[in-house]
Amino acid sequence: MRDAASSPTLSALETEPPGDDAHPVVASVAVEKWRDGKGEVLTDVVAEEVPVALEYNGISHAVMMATPADLEDFALGFSLTEGIIASAGELYECEVVMAAEGMQVQMRIATERFAALKEKRRNLTGRTGCGLCGAETLAQAVRHPAAVQADSAVFSADAMHAALEQMQQQQLLQQQTGATHAAAWLDRSGKIALVREDVGRHNALDKLIGVLARQGQDFSTGAVIITSRASYEMVQKAATVGIGFVAAISAPTALAIRLAQETDVTLIGFVRRQGHVVYAGAHRLR
Repeated sequence: MRDAASSPTLSALETEPPGDDAHPVVASVAVEKWRDGKGEVLTDVVAEEVPVALEYNGISHAVMMATPADLEDFALGFSLTEGIIASAGELYECEVVMAAEGMQVQMRIATERFAALKEKRRNLTGRTGCGLCGAETLAQAVRHPAAVQADSAVFSADAMHAALEQMQQQQLLQQQTGATHAAAWLDRSGKIALVREDVGRHNALDKLIGVLARQGQDFSTGAVIITSRASYEMVQKAATVGIGFVAAISAPTALAIRLAQETDVTLIGFVRRQGHVVYAGAHRLR
């Protein structure tokens, strides 16, 4: 039993049929499971995590550890929330390709945006969900987006609580592996319209923002629900694209609260079935 678990064999399990540029998002592994002093060998499903290199106009800018799914959404969302581009239309091409030890997302952006990117001289090599790794100055680390204009993003507490349950039902990778975060879009009708998952909480939010931008969604009309703490970077990413309502299952940080107040973002933490804590922007919660 112990030998089997100490030398597990991995086999790919796909959530979607693989293509030439696809990477499995989960794997099966033999494990020893112990309970009440008794052990047994079982097959467990675990989440994959791979290096993803984001390249702009032929130059590598960031390498992030991520779940190898929805990478075009991730690339667009990251580009928007990091201020590399100002709109989805400034991303001209995006191609995901397999590399020797991970994935590459090769993008072509507007010339003026690329020139500004080179001036920043940032080269991120981040661990999973590391939103600030590689920032060269304090000003780069702590950006201050403009105040959001999201007067129509008003929701009832009941809608927010119901959305949490809707989101959990759509977290397919979490159901399989127990290892992923999710970010969900609560639309103006009070329903969960989209969910994106990743081993990194920042990545999940970037993926969600990316797919919403690709669809031409008006960010000022809905809310984001995240299955993590509301750190400063999560509020920063939301405010950068104009999202005015962020609800988190866990706690915010003090810096996140101050940024939410500064940018007029409604920030809610500890969202549970029958409870929540409002930290900023109570005017958007009925």
